[in-house]
Amino acid sequence: MKSDDKNILREVQKNTQMAMQAIDSIGSKIYDDTLAVQVARDSMRYGEIYNRETGYQEMMLRGAIKANTMLNSSTSHVAELLIQGTNRGLTDMWKIMNHCENAGDRSVEIAKELMDFEEKSIEKLKEYL
Repeated sequence: MKSDDKNILREVQKNTQMAMQAIDSIGSKIYDDTLAVQVARDSMRYGEIYNRETGYQEMMLRGAIKANTMLNSSTSHVAELLIQGTNRGLTDMWKIMNHCENAGDRSVEIAKELMDFEEKSIEKLKEYL
């Protein structure tokens, strides 16, 4: 999958998820029945798009894993694949962190927690190489 495709699909996922959360939060404040029906329909459509995009990503991931483990499914090779994927995730997080200098403390804290967890995970996985 091309990088631009990944970026677009990631943004689709982020936007649909945010829209569903916003609709869920505002739903109890809608008193007009027609608007409530429209918002419920919109939420369902966002969910369909989110699930389709997520399904596509899962399919691509499963295909890549299947191809990478077809000839070699040893513990060492599986650990190597997990380390590579985790390293890609860390690299992406560092890029985002470096380009989002104005991010708030809460989001930076969550990102750092994830990155710390991923670094520890890599250390544990190295034992299986």
